[in-house]
Amino acid sequence: MEINFNKNKDGLVPAVIQDVKTKQVLMLGYMNEEAYQKTIKEKKVTFFSRSKQRLWTKGEESGNNLELIDLKLDCDQDTLLILVKPKGPTCHKGTDTCFGNENLTNYGFISKLEDIILDRQKSGNIEQSYIASLFQDGINKIAQKVGEEAVELIIEAKDDNDKLFLNESADLLFHYLILLRSKGYSFMDIVEVL
Repeated sequence: MEINFNKNKDGLVPAVIQDVKTKQVLMLGYMNEEAYQKTIKEKKVTFFSRSKQRLWTKGEESGNNLELIDLKLDCDQDTLLILVKPKGPTCHKGTDTCFGNENLTNYGFISKLEDIILDRQKSGNIEQSYIASLFQDGINKIAQKVGEEAVELIIEAKDDNDKLFLNESADLLFHYLILLRSKGYSFMDIVEVL
């Protein structure tokens, strides 16, 4: 890996720190060549602290270090993406990230849909929510809906109507997420199994 430490007069390159599992960006630090070599050797992320003007291994005081998993260099060879396994909160203020967000895995739209399902389940408003009414009817009804949607998807898979196939695929996924929630699980639990 040929890092261009000489591009800036100070000999530092930005190091974007990302959780290898959740893909959340945890923080931004700076490395000089010595910090980089120490990181590689010890498998714990070390920065060059601009305020302290010395090497600083993340967690040297708190114990919340960043275990090195992988490194990637950008196309200009002057910025590092460092994939880590954090040991505790990353920010010195005690938060998961230096940007104030929680370090949770996010599956984009699937995670948003799961949040909506959980919110409707908690609301219990069966007059205004199909989801709440399914939870009210119980696990047997929810499982039955998953079965129905699976059969409808199989039927559409054998036909040539792409729109109906995609609609049934969406119905099955939607009801499957409800079934997972009814059993106390989430999509993340299935990802772990996979």
